[in-house]
Amino acid sequence: MIAIGSDHGGYELKEAIKGYLDSEKIPYRDFGTYSTEAVDYSDIGVVVAKAVASGECDLGIVICGTGIGISIAANKVPGIRAALCTDTYMARMAREHNNANVLALGGRVLGIGLALDIVKTFMETPFSHEVRHQRRIDKINAIEEEYKE
Repeated sequence: MIAIGSDHGGYELKEAIKGYLDSEKIPYRDFGTYSTEAVDYSDIGVVVAKAVASGECDLGIVICGTGIGISIAANKVPGIRAALCTDTYMARMAREHNNANVLALGGRVLGIGLALDIVKTFMETPFSHEVRHQRRIDKINAIEEEYKE
């Protein structure tokens, strides 16, 4: 199950990604927004991230105008490793090396074709489970634990 959400700047790209997910019969849950009316990216980023962190969804996709703000918001949720990707190499490395669980995209900076390739790569690439990569993720998790309330 994929959690997907965008602000108004990412709405059109979100709808295109949903079309791709439908065509591939990949289940998803749309957390909004549902139009191009202005909303705050932080509100959407956090609900998608919570759905992934809780296990309700396996992976997440968040989209705002640049992907920057919504990725920052998603990364505030413990257990989330949101990666802003602008090409397929970044998407592959985000999953393979960093075990990213949320993909962030910029609806105003990516064409639909490239964005769909990035989504496909992100979803199809498994985490490598190499010791060096897991060690680094464990260190990130330790930092997160240090700052939990």
